[in-house]
Amino acid sequence: MTTTALAVSIVTYAPDLAVLTAVLERLDQALRHAQRGGLLEQARVIVVDNGPGSGWREPLQAALAAVQPSATVEVLSGHGNVGYGAGHDLAFQACREPIHLILNPDVLLEPDALSAGLVFLAAHPEAGLLSPAAWGENGQRQYLCKAYPTVLDLALRGFAPTGLRRRFQTRLDRYELREWTGDQPFWDPPIVSGCFMLCRRTALEQVGGFRPDYFLYFEDFDLSLRLAAVTRLASVPTMRVVHLGGHAARKGMRHIGLFLRAAALFFHRHGWRWW
Repeated sequence: MTTTALAVSIVTYAPDLAVLTAVLERLDQALRHAQRGGLLEQARVIVVDNGPGSGWREPLQAALAAVQPSATVEVLSGHGNVGYGAGHDLAFQACREPIHLILNPDVLLEPDALSAGLVFLAAHPEAGLLSPAAWGENGQRQYLCKAYPTVLDLALRGFAPTGLRRRFQTRLDRYELREWTGDQPFWDPPIVSGCFMLCRRTALEQVGGFRPDYFLYFEDFDLSLRLAAVTRLASVPTMRVVHLGGHAARKGMRHIGLFLRAAALFFHRHGWRWW
């Protein structure tokens, strides 16, 4: 069995500390499971403090200390709110481990999630980015893999009222690649969610990590497409997580504005598709 080293980066901005502590506890369980299975020799957890303000370093350090993790831990702070992608890039530059997990501060890992991913990577050297099977806190399945989006897809999924979305459910199911998301690995999805990305460092180095100008949205879409040019993406259903996150439209006008700006940047770079 191949043994490796893993770095985990988590970018925070005014996090719910109770949720973050639960995330860290579940992450530590998954790290220990992989270590006991002989899959993981050492691990590093880097929490990137994007603020707001300068008062979050100590609470974040306290949350890490409370978990008593089996990994080396570090808090990067003092750089201000550089954005989601740029925050992960800071963590990536601060470590050298061959496997890197990009993790949201609202994702709970099942105990064997990392073990399943490391086994898959060892068996498939052609794979450079893995996405898990995910459920919401209500037990409803989430679909982290996506087809290349159209403007209509994004508008329906993010902003349309429930009744209108129902009329387009077949279309939205296609966009979420639901027919391909089952109990078997799904190879080469065009796009995967940035809430959990288990990556080979070599692949991330080839593409230079995230592009920081997206700030908050679509950086994962952009990274998926660029990684697909140098490696293979796979959805691995034996990696199971619970994702507590929500959509931009539920977070207020500022988030809607950031979403629309990032969408325009993404389509300008990769090609506009309207419907």
